[in-house]
Amino acid sequence: MEVKTSLLDNMIGVGDMVLIEPLSEDTFIENLRKRFDHNEIYTYIGSVVISMNPYKSLPIYTAEKVEEYRNRNFYELSPHIYALADEAYRSLRDQDKDQCILITGESGAGKTEASKFVMSYVAAVCGKGQEVNKVKEQLLQSNPVLEAFGNAKTVRNDNSSRFGKYMDIEFDFKGDPLGGVISNYLLEKSRVVKQPRGERNFHIFYQLLSGASDDTLQKLKLDRDFSKYNYLSLDSATVNGLDDAASFRTVRNAMQIVGFMEDEVQSVLELVAAVLKLGNLEFKPESRCNGFDESRIKDKNDLKEMCELLGIEQSVLERAFSYRTVEAKMEKVSTTLNVAQAYYARDALAKNLYSRLFSWLVNRINESIKAQTKSRKKVMGVLDIYGFEIFEDNSFEQFIINYCNEKLQQIFIELTLREEQEEYIREGIEWTNIEYFNNAIICDLIENNKNGILAMLDEECLRPGTVTDETFLDKLNTVCAEHQHFESRQSKNSKFLTDHSLPHNCFRIQHYAGKVLYRVEGFVDKNNDLLYRDLSQAMYKANQSLIKILFPEGNPAKVNLKRPPTAGFQFRASVGTLMKNLLTKNPNYIRCIKPNDKKAAHIFTDSLVCHQVRYLGLMENVRVRRAGYAFRQAYEPCLERYKMLCKQTWPHWKGPAREGVEVLLKNLQVPAEEFAYGRSKIFIRNPRTLFFLEEKRRQCLEDLATLIQKIYRGWKSRTHFLLLKKSQVVVAAWYRRFAQQKKYQNIRSSALVVQSFIRGWKARKLLRELKHKKRCEEAVTTISAYWHGTQARWELRRLKEEARNKHAVSVIWAAWLGTKARRELKRLKEEARRKHAVAVIWAYWLGLKVRRDYRKFFRANAGKKIYDFTIQRIMQKYFIGLKKTMPSMSPVDKSWPARPYGFLDGTHQELRRVFHLWRCKKYRGQFTEEKKATYEEKLAASELFKDKKALYPSSVGQPFKGDYVEITKNPKYQKLNSLVEDKVLLADVVSKINRANGKGAPRIFLLTKKSLVLADQKTGQVKASVPLLDLSSVSVSTQSDGFFALKLKEGSTSAAKGDFLLSSDRLIEIITKLHRIGATSADRNQINIDISDEFLVQFKQDKVCVKFIQGTPKNGNGVACKRKNNRLLEVSVPSP
Repeated sequence: MEVKTSLLDNMIGVGDMVLIEPLSEDTFIENLRKRFDHNEIYTYIGSVVISMNPYKSLPIYTAEKVEEYRNRNFYELSPHIYALADEAYRSLRDQDKDQCILITGESGAGKTEASKFVMSYVAAVCGKGQEVNKVKEQLLQSNPVLEAFGNAKTVRNDNSSRFGKYMDIEFDFKGDPLGGVISNYLLEKSRVVKQPRGERNFHIFYQLLSGASDDTLQKLKLDRDFSKYNYLSLDSATVNGLDDAASFRTVRNAMQIVGFMEDEVQSVLELVAAVLKLGNLEFKPESRCNGFDESRIKDKNDLKEMCELLGIEQSVLERAFSYRTVEAKMEKVSTTLNVAQAYYARDALAKNLYSRLFSWLVNRINESIKAQTKSRKKVMGVLDIYGFEIFEDNSFEQFIINYCNEKLQQIFIELTLREEQEEYIREGIEWTNIEYFNNAIICDLIENNKNGILAMLDEECLRPGTVTDETFLDKLNTVCAEHQHFESRQSKNSKFLTDHSLPHNCFRIQHYAGKVLYRVEGFVDKNNDLLYRDLSQAMYKANQSLIKILFPEGNPAKVNLKRPPTAGFQFRASVGTLMKNLLTKNPNYIRCIKPNDKKAAHIFTDSLVCHQVRYLGLMENVRVRRAGYAFRQAYEPCLERYKMLCKQTWPHWKGPAREGVEVLLKNLQVPAEEFAYGRSKIFIRNPRTLFFLEEKRRQCLEDLATLIQKIYRGWKSRTHFLLLKKSQVVVAAWYRRFAQQKKYQNIRSSALVVQSFIRGWKARKLLRELKHKKRCEEAVTTISAYWHGTQARWELRRLKEEARNKHAVSVIWAAWLGTKARRELKRLKEEARRKHAVAVIWAYWLGLKVRRDYRKFFRANAGKKIYDFTIQRIMQKYFIGLKKTMPSMSPVDKSWPARPYGFLDGTHQELRRVFHLWRCKKYRGQFTEEKKATYEEKLAASELFKDKKALYPSSVGQPFKGDYVEITKNPKYQKLNSLVEDKVLLADVVSKINRANGKGAPRIFLLTKKSLVLADQKTGQVKASVPLLDLSSVSVSTQSDGFFALKLKEGSTSAAKGDFLLSSDRLIEIITKLHRIGATSADRNQINIDISDEFLVQFKQDKVCVKFIQGTPKNGNGVACKRKNNRLLEVSVPSP
């Protein structure tokens, strides 16, 4: 079931100002404040929407919100801009009524954002399709392009529209968009050349410099630095929340979607760059022979680059800035321009170039988004134009802007009254005339063709002779002196002669929104808006086609000597056309209000809001709406909302809705003069009547809620009881079933037991019978078997006796043959032994004979040769074994194979010594010179500190690097490095100990062959430089601390400030290098190293004892130094 929320439900404050009671300016402002504090930024005045700028993002523009307001009655939901957009769109689609949405308000009130929300809503609810989506996307993407070229940051708004925009969106008969047409009004082109303090030029300049690629900027001859361009203000060049680079990418993408060609985009960017270059042109006077000064360009580089961008000859444009040609009939007169006139010409060209480029952009967008079909179209117009402006210094721009707002206010009152009157007539309600302020007299003061201010300004600009702003003001004082809405101190009206709030060069007009003081300075020039013909013709000579389109009057073939229309005349004609266009459409109004001047959320300034409420005429609008009937509603929703107040209409009324409403109001005894019946609506005169109905409805809803709760609780209790009863029946049934199943199972198990016992008894009885029968059968078989066996044994015995007799003969014969064979074998063996004995005796004899012959010459040196041979074999075996068991090539490897023989002990040890020396030589041969020096320093450190300093073992494995701060590479210490003449041997950060408190200060420690330097770590400033000749000794402790004292020779120049007490984690390396420098130098004595846990340090005139003790420092594991008295510093070192 769909739940609908009325405008009157859950309302914060009053959603429709027509219903506010009592009506006053204070209650009006307080209602706006209350709704603003609760993020309710939209409020109605009838069908008019008041929009407060929240200055923050709100979650009320989601796709879900679009669907919520789609096809809903205007008053059906809480106030929202979507409700007005939906009402306008449905009226256009379903009733064929052309619509216009007028968005007004001052700068920073949120007009531009409101127009975006309207267009995005219409785009979301209209039809879908590839072509339709393309049209919608082009219409939406035209906004970023126009905002980039037409919006700027002002003190009131970071994205202020500096032009008026009216867009006609065209739809087909189905309500799908076909295209659109954009009209622009009065671009503030003076902003191109000058911006007020705290404001910026148009966005596109900053977006181009921030977001364009380096290649693009190089082609456009631009630099990213804003300060290089005179037309760009620097005090607010960057704006918080605006990403100019990202915006530039968005604009490029939008131009592509709208349909701009790549060469067109490039031409536009070139013109923007040319405007920036134009602002950098500066002029100097140059005297001529006739006594007049002629302007000349100081630096022609910017002029050259601008001419290259636009394709213009430099000499042509340079002459146009120095000379002016005046044509009258058949005569031409050329005059020189002084410096002031040249600057005026430069700025006029920049303003015209940019404003014409903007107009071309609008026309180009119109070409892309215009409807392609010629069939009849429905139109919805969206007007986003300047609000009423009252500044401290108001000029020509504010005058014509306020004139436009006067016309809009006039048409607003006229159309609002007409709408009220048409609704009353349509509903058959008697129409009563409404008194209201008609501002036609103010519009006539400004636009009257004979004695209107604009007409007199045009007349003053066109008349011959000297024309100034003062002559224009004199004319106004003469013609308009008696007008009740015109005030001037120099007019004939004597009541203003002593009004000191009116300066002499100003006039004041009493607009519908209040009095505005205008300064006449610049009125004539801004209305003339002259561009010298020489500049137009120079622009037309450009090679770029876009420039020729922008300056058609520069065509020599179409020279027009007629003076161009003034700015005031053009704007008045545009406003007249706009008013005629608006009068043909059904109006919808959005009044935008700015809550504060700080552009901050959650701030509501009563005075500022009150001022806007007054000049927007909102109170008057409410009074117009309330002059007749304050509230009206169709019969069906009215009956649906209040039907519970009457028994006849509750819960359902079966007759016509009007009759139901009549019965309802009669039953509630509402006075007849408080309401009227229309054809389709009920009209309620006083808001009190509506609030009475709402209060009765609230009370009735409370009673209905109580009744519903009572019925629901009863239904819930009954349902619970029935559920319990049903559950009890189910539980009982299940229990009975379980009990019967259990009983049956017990009986069944008992029967099975009895049956099993009976079956067992029967089986055992049968088994006994079968066993007896089987035993009888087995006895017969056994007796038979024994008989058969006896017979078989008898027969076997007989057969064996016969076999034994035959076997005895065979055995005797075999024994005889064996005895015979053994005798023959014995004989053969005896004969063989005799033959072998003879051979052995002969062999022994031959051997004895040979030995006797050999002994004659071998006996003398046989023992020595055998000994040498044996020794040689033993040594060969020893060396081969040593080769196989040789230890590694590491010098620290102490392993060696065991000796195999005792007599080789000396040889074994000598070989071990030679091998160790050889591998040490091989190992040293791999060293570089740098590594050799490092090991020599390590060796020197070992000689100095081994078994003397507890810190030494931890330093053995740490290599000596020397430079720990990268002084040659670090740019921070380049200056310090340049101050040191010799090569830096060691650079490290040490702590210089303060004798006053024992705390350390970080210092850069530099060591060279001639001196040591202490410098500040942060700034690199040299604090002390000590020649090594002045250094007498160094004192350190035996503990694991890093403290060391550099003691200076008495009487040396460096000893003036006393000795240095320092601390470093690399103490071993520092002192080793100091000692080696002294050892290797012939011109100085070797530096003494004193290792003791207690030593004296000379601080200026005082000697302080530094004592090292073992303990636990307060800060944990580190070494702590503490001052005990004026003569003692105690250093606590952690126990090992």
